[in-house]
Amino acid sequence: MCTKLSPAKVLLLAVHLAAHADLDGFSLLSSLHPAVLRKDVLLRILLTHLPETVRPASYVSFLLDIAAGDLEQPDATVELDLSPISTMSDHQASQKAKKLRLVQLGCPSTSFQGESDALELFLFQRARSMDQETGMLSQLPDLLIPFVNHSPRLRTWIIATVLPFVRRNSEYYIETAPAYSLVEFESLSDQEAVRHLLSRTADDEQAESSRITRDLRGLVGPWLFDPQRWTGGREEISVACSGWSEVIDWLTAQATSSYDPILKAFEQWDGPGDIDFGAGIQDTSLALPEYKQRFLLQSYARAVLASAYLARDATETSLSGHYRISVKIRTLLGCGEGDLRLDEALFVLPEMFVTEELPPSFVEARTASYLRSGLLQPQNPLTSATASATSLLVALVLSALISTRLGAPCTIKRACGLVFSQDEKEQRGEFGKLLHAISNNAPKDDDEYWVEARRAVLWLRRWGYPAKSSKPHVGGILSTVSIDHVESEMLKVLLAKSKYALARSLYEDGAEKPIGPEMIHEAVFQAALNAYDNASNPNRNRGGLKRCNDVLHSFPKTVDMSLPGAQRIQALLKATHGLSEYRLVFKQGEPFSPVLLRIHSDPLTVIDKLLQQNPKAYTRLQEFLEMGISMVRAGLPSRSGSGQARSSHGPDQDADMLIAERRITSMCVEAALREDDFETAYSYVISRLRTSRHEEAEESSDEWSWQAALSAGQYVRTERSQLPTHLGTARGNLEVRHLEQRIECLATALRVAPTCQLQEILKSFRRCEEQLDSAIKEEAANEAMWDSTGGLSDVPGAFDVPVPGDRYPPRNLTATATARQAEEAPMSLFDLSRATARLAQRNFTATPGLPSMVEEAPAGSNGDESVNEPTHERVRKRDQLREAATGTLVSSVGWLIGANINQGQTETR
Repeated sequence: MCTKLSPAKVLLLAVHLAAHADLDGFSLLSSLHPAVLRKDVLLRILLTHLPETVRPASYVSFLLDIAAGDLEQPDATVELDLSPISTMSDHQASQKAKKLRLVQLGCPSTSFQGESDALELFLFQRARSMDQETGMLSQLPDLLIPFVNHSPRLRTWIIATVLPFVRRNSEYYIETAPAYSLVEFESLSDQEAVRHLLSRTADDEQAESSRITRDLRGLVGPWLFDPQRWTGGREEISVACSGWSEVIDWLTAQATSSYDPILKAFEQWDGPGDIDFGAGIQDTSLALPEYKQRFLLQSYARAVLASAYLARDATETSLSGHYRISVKIRTLLGCGEGDLRLDEALFVLPEMFVTEELPPSFVEARTASYLRSGLLQPQNPLTSATASATSLLVALVLSALISTRLGAPCTIKRACGLVFSQDEKEQRGEFGKLLHAISNNAPKDDDEYWVEARRAVLWLRRWGYPAKSSKPHVGGILSTVSIDHVESEMLKVLLAKSKYALARSLYEDGAEKPIGPEMIHEAVFQAALNAYDNASNPNRNRGGLKRCNDVLHSFPKTVDMSLPGAQRIQALLKATHGLSEYRLVFKQGEPFSPVLLRIHSDPLTVIDKLLQQNPKAYTRLQEFLEMGISMVRAGLPSRSGSGQARSSHGPDQDADMLIAERRITSMCVEAALREDDFETAYSYVISRLRTSRHEEAEESSDEWSWQAALSAGQYVRTERSQLPTHLGTARGNLEVRHLEQRIECLATALRVAPTCQLQEILKSFRRCEEQLDSAIKEEAANEAMWDSTGGLSDVPGAFDVPVPGDRYPPRNLTATATARQAEEAPMSLFDLSRATARLAQRNFTATPGLPSMVEEAPAGSNGDESVNEPTHERVRKRDQLREAATGTLVSSVGWLIGANINQGQTETR
């Protein structure tokens, strides 16, 4: 009965079955009436009346039968339900069939322009309606994948459009609603489509590399298979893909912000040829033309190289990944033969013959501009997909990695800048950072670490290229640093770390010596001084000073202790060690450190501070003199009499030693006076300043000796003053004795002081002499009073005092005799030295009116007339001479003379 239905009823029954999703009955009906239900009619009925909520799996097999043109034969045991049309006449059915509005098979998409079969159009429209009406994106692959090989156009549309869109919105990121429908997605430009596909790939800082790799393989890779997204000819130099350019820009942008996920994605992704089509689309024929593949690979290589130069991370992990990526890119480009694995490269440190591969543009100054901008431009030689650019990147990555492993983090961009800037100052600074890091990170007892570190530093200089080669070569990141500087600085670091045996084995005992003896001398001396500067204890048997001494003796075969540099350091150690026995603080709570002695503009002032902070230290004058001489021999700056600092070397050293001796003696005199120890100060003035070698250094200005002598001469005895330990044959009157000592000190000041200072000294001298005269007269008066009131004749039973028969006066004159002698010879109690006489004679003729007195003086002192003159005449003339000489000295002439006339007459007799 079913076979006798009119065409109208068949059509109406098919619509009813499709609307109720009775696909079994629909299939049976189509097999019974193939003339009425043609292929296009069936597809239109399904497209119009089959609900979009019906799962494609329930009717895909029917669609496959339609595509194959082989509908199943009807089963005789199965009967159709004809109730929907059983009460309907043929006329009614015909009228109702005419009112049916079936959707036309067609597609406005550019992907299906031209002739297309009905199934292609049905699938295209059905997929769109499923997305728009129900949003069942996850069901689209079930509908379309079985027909992926139906036609090239359908396959391209499924792979390049539907698959990325469905994965993006229904598989990878299902937590948010799609921003576009399938229709809207198809209308986007290529750049907008790529941005939408990758919009969630790295939308947070914790983007995982696996997600980036997944999106590149599953979204971007399939999307590139649409030919309409490509422009240009059939050669890679003219072909272009705006969507792929957007991908390249996205990769480099991510590399500048957070490179670790991108780096891992580069490692996991094998480039544009690594595409995930999913289950059911694994067809070996799915491949782009070769010229497009080359274009994609070269542009991808450019992105990888640019990302490496833009990377901000300078960690061992990231740089290790860079190396693996660089080697991988070289393999993809077909130029990676012979490349070593990372562990092998770090062990071998291979020779990098970069110059032989680089074009001339690399060695030009424009390389710096290429590094700053335009990394993705095809004409940029740094990022071109060539063997030269990739080999350079491998060398730079390895350099940055080695530097980072040694403790001085270095980015690839920084390494490239160092190589091509050829700035020696900049490279020396980087070398200094390397040495500092090597020293700080060195294990305590591991000589192998130092050997490997030295080998790595030498590799960084020339990338393992033979030093004696005559071929031009772009060196490493330390290429402008001389080999002598590298080796000498490395030697200094070894010595600073007390690796003396290792240093000798490398630089002294080996068959080939990296540097000459002069460089070793300089390095050893500098290392010793560095150890000295870092010392905190002035004791040479401890800490930094002990290391300084050990460094100085670390190369016994090369560094002889007779070398001037070695002698200076030994003298410095001796001077510093002498300070260790005393308390010395420069600032509040800051103890003395040896480096202060080296950097001080006038090191002798350190001794002055020491004397101020250590009571009774002035009594150890000889130690301080030896300390000062050691400072001079150490080459420390000394201060001349003019107040200008100068370095103590060469012929000036003897003069500097004399100056140091005078200054230190003067310091001790001042220190003794501060502690009211006049006796010690007096002994230093008499024994040291008076006997100093002034005649040997008349030309050197001495501004310290006369000041110290003047200070001693101006000292006034108080209750706090220390008493002399013994008097010996000296006068028993301490006050008179003290005044006599002061006059001797002032006399010394007169002898050594410059002419311009004599007037001040003479004022003190006159006051002291007046005080002495007064004290002597007072003592004489006291003795006379004692004699008049306390004679022995008044004592009962006393004998008469016998007259002494000695022709010589007593050893100690009484106060009366002294007063009598003072009246007869009113001169000073001391004779000025010959040096004073010579100084006075040189200035004598310059004094007006003085020659006449000079002539009178000899006349009154020679011949019998002068001897027979009355005593008051001699006294008068001598007083006149003394007053004239004293007045002249006050006028800055510098003349003073005195004589004991009585003694001269006694001797004449």
